[in-house]
Amino acid sequence: MSNTIRIALIGGGAGIAPTHLAAIAALANAELVGISDVSAERAAPRAALAQVPLFDNHQAMLRAVRPDLVAICTPHPSHAVLAMECLAAGAHVLVEKPLAVEVAEADLMIAAAAAAGRLIAVSYQQRFRAEVALAHELITAGTLGTLVRVHCVEPWFRTAAYYRSAGWRGSWRGEGGGVLMNQAPHTLDLVCYLAGRPTRVWGATSTLHHAITAEDTAHALLSFAGGAPGYFFTSTAESGEQLLEIVGDRASIRLQSGKLTLTRFQPTQLEQLRGAANPFEGPIKSVEELSPPTAGVGGHHAVYADVVQAICTGGQPRCDGRSARASLELANAIVLSSYSERPIDLPLDRAAYSALLTELRAREE
Repeated sequence: MSNTIRIALIGGGAGIAPTHLAAIAALANAELVGISDVSAERAAPRAALAQVPLFDNHQAMLRAVRPDLVAICTPHPSHAVLAMECLAAGAHVLVEKPLAVEVAEADLMIAAAAAAGRLIAVSYQQRFRAEVALAHELITAGTLGTLVRVHCVEPWFRTAAYYRSAGWRGSWRGEGGGVLMNQAPHTLDLVCYLAGRPTRVWGATSTLHHAITAEDTAHALLSFAGGAPGYFFTSTAESGEQLLEIVGDRASIRLQSGKLTLTRFQPTQLEQLRGAANPFEGPIKSVEELSPPTAGVGGHHAVYADVVQAICTGGQPRCDGRSARASLELANAIVLSSYSERPIDLPLDRAAYSALLTELRAREE
């Protein structure tokens, strides 16, 4: 493989495609070599602007241009089949989020990448936000200590016009779900990336205000390894901002509006509750507003640069398929818990979720 990574894009007519094309164009050691889309109307101007051939069949594109890396920007239900075809053709794969619509598909995609000796990565660009990268460093270094609690709230407001703009939005057949499958994957990924995948989920989903068949609102009680509790909420029917708080016995972090706040406890919370003579006195808190380096700006360019570097060096991308699978498994678990009205233990029962998804899709017929 040359030092220049040849990239092809499937789904050139997608709304997110220009973001991918701009990211590719900004890379010094990569070049776009082809675009495919089943409908040429929206993709043709983009292919013309990039001065690359346009194909109405991705298989024909794979044969003609033989890319090193394929970016997949199609609707979620097509991700698994397309990714495995690209891997079989010898290409590395970058999939728009989410990895797939059900974790059983993600298992197959990861196994196919391993069998082909190729990478599979996911566009979770928020992992590259400077404050998220710093939070991950602090957690990895043990700054927070033993996990005590996780709290995450993130509305993703969307209007009725958003759902009217494409018939597949908010449907089980077209999208594989609602807010948990389209907007919240970023949020769920940050929970799993920073706090780890929960071990048990009590979920509830509802369709409160939008005329869609899947959920516009979801929340869940979470239990993490060691018993630490958590709470998660997301909705396209509420306007607001992200709040992610991860509390340990040594310190806590709070991510909100692009800022990172670190609160240290002295002594640790566990030491204070076990040894303090005063029955009401908590540990001393010291609060720091951290200023992460501006170099860690999230975006698709960072995702592509990371994937291309991994290909060139034989390393692993920051958002590889295995780590990205955790948030998909959590999303599936919230839905399964809601419809079965019981807590769900992770790892998820793949067959149980597949059966539920089949049933939900059948209701839309």
